Amino acid sequence: MYKYVIEGSNNIGGILKVSGSKNASLPLLVASILTDEPVILHNVPDLVDVHVLIDILEPLGKKVDFKNNTTVIISHNGKSEEAPYKLVKKMRGSIIVLGPLLAKRKHCRVSYPGGCAFGPRPIDLHLKGMEALGAKIDITAGYIDAKVEGNLVGADMDLSGKFGPTVLGTDNVMMAAALAKGTTIIRNAAKEPECTNLVDLLNAMGAKITGGGTDILTIEGVEALHGAEFTVIPDRIETGTFLAIAAAGRGKLKLENAEPKHLTYVLDLLSDIGCDIKTTENTIEIDARNKELKPFKVETLPYPGFPTDLQAIYTTLACTINGKSELIEGIYPDRFSHVPELIRMGADIELNTSDIVVNGGKELSGADVQASDLRAGAALVAAGAIAKGATNVHRIYHIERGYENLEDKLKSINIETKKEKDDIL
Repeated sequence: MYKYVIEGSNNIGGILKVSGSKNASLPLLVASILTDEPVILHNVPDLVDVHVLIDILEPLGKKVDFKNNTTVIISHNGKSEEAPYKLVKKMRGSIIVLGPLLAKRKHCRVSYPGGCAFGPRPIDLHLKGMEALGAKIDITAGYIDAKVEGNLVGADMDLSGKFGPTVLGTDNVMMAAALAKGTTIIRNAAKEPECTNLVDLLNAMGAKITGGGTDILTIEGVEALHGAEFTVIPDRIETGTFLAIAAAGRGKLKLENAEPKHLTYVLDLLSDIGCDIKTTENTIEIDARNKELKPFKVETLPYPGFPTDLQAIYTTLACTINGKSELIEGIYPDRFSHVPELIRMGADIELNTSDIVVNGGKELSGADVQASDLRAGAALVAAGAIAKGATNVHRIYHIERGYENLEDKLKSINIETKKEKDDIL
C-alpha cells in the first residue's frame, strides 16, 4: 500500500486542467455494450475505477484500447453474460452493466456491487426499473440473475428513492430502455450532468431520448444502436475539490477545461462566503487571497443542489473559517467518516445524526490520518494542504479511484506531496 505525505502550504495557486468526469465516464464506457460497432470516447480519466470497468467489459465481449485519455471500444469474440464478484466488488458503479446486458443479450448475471463504504445505497430502484420493463429478476448466492423472454417492453415508471432520484438507476434503466419495444417514461429521473452526458452519447448512437437534464425522460426504443465518437464532460467534483483547496488555503487558482454551468450552486456559495469568482465558457478562477471568509450553512441535495460528493471537502474549508458552519447531509446521512480524522488534526466539529457543526478558525496540525472512502480522502488531502507540518494520508487507494494524477496536480499548485510506500497499513 501507499500513502501521501503532504506538507502544508501557504502559497497555494497556479493553473490546473480539470480531468474528464469519472462519474460520467463509467456509464459511457458501459453503453458500448449496446452496439456491435466501435465506440470512441475522448477525455476519459486514467483512474482505477476506469480500469476496473475495462476489466469487466473485456469478458463481456468488448476489447478496449485506452491511451492518452482516449478509449476505443470494439466487439470481440468473448460473449460472457456474467460480471463476476472478483471484479464487481471493487466498484459499486459496475451495477450499470445490468441494463445494457439485459437489453442486448436478454440474460445476465451481475454480482452485488462494491465500492465506497459510507452507508446503505440500495439497488432496489435498478431492479424495480428492470422489472417494469419486463425482466425477471432472481437474486441468489450474491448474484442478480436477470432475463427477459423476447424483448424488453417500454413502461412508465417513477425512480424516486428515499433520498431523491437515483443517478445510476436512471442510467441503467435508460440504457435498457433504449433497445426496448415501445416508449419508456422515467419520472423523477436524475438531472445530473453525468446523466445528461449519457443521454447525449446514446442519442449520438441512434437512440431516441428526450428530456435530458429534466426530471422526466422519454425513451423511444429502437431496434439497434450504432457506434459513435464522443467526449466526456469535465469532472465537476474534481473542479469543486480544487476550488475548495484554493479557498481553504486562501490562494488563487485558475481551472481550465472546466464547466462552470455544472457548478452554479458551488460557485454561488464560494462567492457568498467572500471568494472572488470569475468564469468563462470553460474556465473558472478563484481568488481567496487575503479574504476573511464567512461561515456558511449548506445541505447536500440532488442536482442542481450542493453535491454530496463535495460535502467532506467543504467540511475542511469550513475548518479554516472563523465562526460556526453547518453542513447537512441530505443524501447519505452516514457520510461523515472524515470527521474523526479531521478532529485528529485539531478541527472542532460536532457530529450529529445527519449534520455537522464546524467551529472553524482553529489551526490544523499535520497528523497520520486514514481515508475511509474516496471523498473523505479528498477532504484529508485538503486538510493536509493547509495544515501546519506534514500529514500522512493512509489508504490512498480510495482517493486514486477518483482523482487523476493527484500527486502531480497538487505539486503544480505549490502543495508539496509525495507518494510513498506505507509501512503502517
